Amino acid sequence: MARSTDSWDESDVRIRPSKKGSRPRTKDRPSHDDAVTGRIITVDRGRYTAVVGEDSGDERIIIAARARELRRSPVVAGDFVSLVGDVSGEPDTLARLVRIQERRTLLRRSADDTDPIERAVVANADQLVVVVAAANPEPRTGFIDRALVAAYDAGIEPLLLVTKADVRDPAELLSNYEHLDFPVIISRTSDSEASGIDARSDDGLSARLDGDAVSQLRAYLEGKVSVMLGHSGVGKSTMVNALTGAERATGGVNAVTGRGRHTSSSALALKLTGAPAGSWIIDTPGIRSFGLAHVDPDRILRSFPDLEPGTDACERGCKHNTAAVNCGVDSWVAAGQAGPTGPARLASLRRLLGTDPRLVGQETKELGSIG
Repeated sequence: MARSTDSWDESDVRIRPSKKGSRPRTKDRPSHDDAVTGRIITVDRGRYTAVVGEDSGDERIIIAARARELRRSPVVAGDFVSLVGDVSGEPDTLARLVRIQERRTLLRRSADDTDPIERAVVANADQLVVVVAAANPEPRTGFIDRALVAAYDAGIEPLLLVTKADVRDPAELLSNYEHLDFPVIISRTSDSEASGIDARSDDGLSARLDGDAVSQLRAYLEGKVSVMLGHSGVGKSTMVNALTGAERATGGVNAVTGRGRHTSSSALALKLTGAPAGSWIIDTPGIRSFGLAHVDPDRILRSFPDLEPGTDACERGCKHNTAAVNCGVDSWVAAGQAGPTGPARLASLRRLLGTDPRLVGQETKELGSIG
């Protein structure tokens, strides 16, 4: 005899299993209140290396994989992240990276000046150390100008380090920046440097770094997170090794192309030896181009403080990228207000502003390899 539906209870109801599992759908994510904070020191093929418990008796290195919900979020050296799972740091363990914490600063670039997609380079840096050689490879003001724009845009203080000053006097190069207010350190590499520091030179030979230059640079690095950026072959990794005790590979300069050979394959954060807590150097890998498509033209102009006052005489709507509209910057430079290097500085500004796409492409190509 059939039962009346009025007498049914929960035990009489059959639920068909879901093919996608029985876990109910929800938009709520776990709060991960038990997560620990780590500083990302390098990224390699989908694995994130972080230091946890920094400068404490429980400091340890943790390897982590990124959570599925963060797959579209770039994680870079310098990021502070939240980690869950196995955070013991024991060999062959893997934690899970579940959150990227708020960044104080973010150094960015684009593939070129026409690419709208920005790429994160380093997070939470205080200082950008732009490294160029006085010669071998030849210094390019275009690269320095781009690095300065990127630094100012990110709210990072720039510092210029000129190496191999014993090969050529960098006075002509530095004259382009005498109107700008940022530190400049000049370093010489010589086997006979009496007060030098033992290091490995870019050609793989034993050398002596300028001890005074190393000391000056150390004073600026202490207590800060600094990014080292420069072409391959300028001595960047050699200086990093001297300051951190690391053994980053160094590479020489190709005698045919005049460009350095790539050695570093990924950004790596290293502690400055004998320095206060929080003193880090991030050595960056080779970058084929340093585009500024993500930077607003007005912010590019503000990175040229020796030229910006000239815009007061500009007509409304002036783009400052050509003299055909009576740009006030031309009069400013012609009057000598920007110094003897004013014309060269104005030409560099207009290349960055995109006066002629052919010039922009040429400059990006001339930058060559950065590493």
